[in-house]
Amino acid sequence: MKIVTFNQANSILNQYLAEVRNINIQGDSLRFRRNIERIGEIMAYEISRDLPYHPIEIQTPLAKTCENVPAVQPVLATILRAGLPLHQGFLNYFDHAENAFVSAYRKYIDIEHFDIHIEYIASPRLDNKILIITDPMLATGGSMELAYKALLTKGEPSHIHIVSVLASQQAIEYLQKTLPDAKTTIWCGAIDPELNEHSYIVPGLGDAGDLCFGEKE
Repeated sequence: MKIVTFNQANSILNQYLAEVRNINIQGDSLRFRRNIERIGEIMAYEISRDLPYHPIEIQTPLAKTCENVPAVQPVLATILRAGLPLHQGFLNYFDHAENAFVSAYRKYIDIEHFDIHIEYIASPRLDNKILIITDPMLATGGSMELAYKALLTKGEPSHIHIVSVLASQQAIEYLQKTLPDAKTTIWCGAIDPELNEHSYIVPGLGDAGDLCFGEKE
């Protein structure tokens, strides 16, 4: 399984990553959402380099020319609600892509224990398609695993790209065990070392959904 960690190299993505982490900046929800979207745009560009391409002939006002363009468009999937800004960053680049949406949420048993529930899925057929699943935070990996299994009810993709802004080392190890090794690539802005007692990524950035859209009841 290929794992790409963006903050291990110098790029402008690191500035946006620093701002979404920074407690003195992240409270501006408009800026927070836009930074997540920008991270998605950069990641979309990098993933586009892994797609199959083919040449097409184009007629310009002056002559014919040839350009290599993607031979296929991926299906862009995200996990509601926190995934929406990251998804939008991908949609800004893959503007011809089909889209899929899955709802996954934590249902708390007590203050420290929860189950993950899937309640909604809307997706095209996925057979033999490239699937990109975006979720800004990979904490335990459980939501991503369940979202992937829910999407499998719509068909078997040819390749899966898992995309997050931040992941825990625990989530990476969990997904390495639970997702198909030969056809999965994980793309992360950064991989953080641990989870706290509430299964939040540390140092992380807090609750991405609340920072994007306001605190939920």
